[in-house]
Amino acid sequence: MTNMTSLRNALALLALGLVPCLAATKEMTAYELVKEGNRYVGEQSKDKLVQIRSEKSIGGLSPTIWYVVFYDTTASMKATEVKFGAGKMLDVKRPFRLLEPASGGDIPLDKAKLKIDSDEAIKIATKEPLLEKLTLTATALKLERTRDGSPVWKVRVWAAKLRNPNRDVDIGEVHISATDGKVVKNDLQIKRVD
Repeated sequence: MTNMTSLRNALALLALGLVPCLAATKEMTAYELVKEGNRYVGEQSKDKLVQIRSEKSIGGLSPTIWYVVFYDTTASMKATEVKFGAGKMLDVKRPFRLLEPASGGDIPLDKAKLKIDSDEAIKIATKEPLLEKLTLTATALKLERTRDGSPVWKVRVWAAKLRNPNRDVDIGEVHISATDGKVVKNDLQIKRVD
């Protein structure tokens, strides 16, 4: 009888939120946020992804603040942006994107070519041989179209300084194909950690 009472009490406390859940919450990936973002845009914009970008991550390598930009024929600058924080929608707006139409940055990405998600892009970028012996502290990502129209992840990386490990420094970017996961450009400056 006491085991059943203890179980009921534990379940009641869990339901009230007084006992933390044992299961760890998983950060949403960029592509999961695109699906979530579809809920906040009009029918004309659903799945018409133009760009995804994040702010610098805090307390780990996975960013929590993301911006998902959709192509929107009804907007004056042809874009609707949904901002997410920790997987929750924070804001929806129609940003001023003046230069994107001239560079092709307003054309939706080909969904069939988007095979590498943000979590995989971070893993690929952080496995670069130059980063092997560094303490990586943060990343910021951007998915956008290249000049030839292919989607690429630009993963900006921060590492702890060698002389003052409590401070970090931006050491550059790794560009990764969102189609096949190959590193297409490495612009890392590891000397900045000195």
